[in-house]
Amino acid sequence: MSETQTSTEETDWAAALQEQAQADAGKAAASPAKATFQDLDRGPEAGGGQDIDFIMDIPVQLTVELGRTKIPIKNLLQLAQGSVIELNGMAGEPMDVLVNGCLIAQGEVVVVNDKFGIRLTDITSPAERIRKLNR
Repeated sequence: MSETQTSTEETDWAAALQEQAQADAGKAAASPAKATFQDLDRGPEAGGGQDIDFIMDIPVQLTVELGRTKIPIKNLLQLAQGSVIELNGMAGEPMDVLVNGCLIAQGEVVVVNDKFGIRLTDITSPAERIRKLNR
């Protein structure tokens, strides 16, 4: 891939991200939300103010799921190049975004310079993620 082509792709992705940021800023201006954060630094009496930066480099498996289906083994063995498999997902439905098999968000597929990406449209709340883990 040439340097010019790489630069053009980076510019296109940057433009797409800037467009998303502007859309998000418009939503925030339309409906201001109050965020409350728990103080993580409670001083030495709360366990020495442990630093959690060490977990930032732990790799996780991110998966975007287009759809699923179940088929008998006999049909699986008949698949060939050009075969079409019907999935349970409908066109236009949001795609599921999973981290280590746990649903964390949903989004829509975007294409920039023949490369796929996903724009997150809905993020699962931490409480909901914990509830699903306890099942």
